[in-house]
Amino acid sequence: MLRTALLIVTGNASASALLLARNLLLARLIPVADYGVAATFAMIMAVIEMTSTLGLQQQIVQSKRGDEPDFQAALQGFQLLRGGLGALALLVLAGPIAQFLGIPQAASAYRWLALVPLFNALQHFDIHRAQRAGRYRPLILTGTLPALVAFIAVWPLALIFNDWRAALWAILLYAALGALTSHFVAERPYRPRLDGPVMRESLRFGMPLLANAALMYLVFQGDKIIVGRLAGMEELAIFAMGMTLTLTPSLIGAKSVQNLFLPKLSSAHGRDDEAEHRRFAAATFEGMFLTGSTLLLGTLLVGPIVVVAVLGEKYASLLPLLIPFALLNTIRAIKNGPSTVALSAGQTDNGLWGNVPRIAVLPLSYWALVQTGSMLPVIWLGIIGELAGLALALWRLSKVMALPEVNRAALTTVFTILSVLVLAYLPSPGSSGILVTWIGALVLVAAQFAGLTNLRSFFSRDPMPLA
Repeated sequence: MLRTALLIVTGNASASALLLARNLLLARLIPVADYGVAATFAMIMAVIEMTSTLGLQQQIVQSKRGDEPDFQAALQGFQLLRGGLGALALLVLAGPIAQFLGIPQAASAYRWLALVPLFNALQHFDIHRAQRAGRYRPLILTGTLPALVAFIAVWPLALIFNDWRAALWAILLYAALGALTSHFVAERPYRPRLDGPVMRESLRFGMPLLANAALMYLVFQGDKIIVGRLAGMEELAIFAMGMTLTLTPSLIGAKSVQNLFLPKLSSAHGRDDEAEHRRFAAATFEGMFLTGSTLLLGTLLVGPIVVVAVLGEKYASLLPLLIPFALLNTIRAIKNGPSTVALSAGQTDNGLWGNVPRIAVLPLSYWALVQTGSMLPVIWLGIIGELAGLALALWRLSKVMALPEVNRAALTTVFTILSVLVLAYLPSPGSSGILVTWIGALVLVAAQFAGLTNLRSFFSRDPMPLA
């Protein structure tokens, strides 16, 4: 099982690390304000993806019919339909969006971005179906190879354009290669078709996920919209980079934990094996705890080094915001635990409820930025919203199953969070402060692993065969 987990983590980490490296290189090569414009591309693509989120990929993994060719073809047809509608919507709305953000020169770029939802919709669903049998290589290759090519292309694109257009063409290249790679690694022919009953079934399954996606858009992009609208493109670039540096590692861990455990959780639930389901649920929770703690410790130890060495002085104002950004995304990663377990038990609205408090603080964030002109209160309000969302997600999960017993892991994670906050703001400059920080971090790592009893027990079992 450890080999399988390492494959998943390595694959997800490789793709995400390459995308992060692409963004860092872009930030280094183009002006800060242009990187702010490039950050709006992700905001625009996120809203298009949000409006078409129906959990079709999760259905291939979760549904008992996931291996049936006709069911897969119907899902692929529905995916293609929604991708085409998303592309059309972006073509129509490109101008108004650019005017709202105060960058009318980017309207043509938004029209080109309409190709991205179409490319994404053309991906072959075999890469998701393979997960049912514990085969993750097709999915990993589809993410990693396009990310590598897009990263390599950034340098010449930046030399040619030296502005936000370099980001635009890197995004288009990544999306197009993703579609091509998914077909290259597929086993079945690509035969999309429209099937009314399957579409209705998908809508019933996906409507809570769609509602949650709308909330997730506001969770991930709401603060950026506020910052970009009120503070301008340079401040948006700083805020977006802080989110990127801390969100990417948490997404790697959370996605890897979900890829590993969701098929097992769904299988145990389908067999009505409550004891096995609870065991996998406990391991899932602990995997998310580990993801959050690793992010926080990594940011404490190497975050400032990355900002100074890679991004340079033009991003120096990001340094005091790193730990708050990391704490925000640590809690967000932990919140994936109850939502993943709930999804396996058929409760698709858990993530939706977990995001409600996060959205509720956005008006306060707007007010705080207007009053203070600082991004720090915006981040701390987000942290408060994430904590409330975690509590609500746990409460919702308790309605469909008894919560897993993960007391030791939860306590060690809380201890890690509090200790990192102390270490980050110790008034001990110089080499002595660095030594104290590293020793403290090593102690926290040991304590964290000692609390992961269910996760360690899971990996001590016989490994799952790889295909």
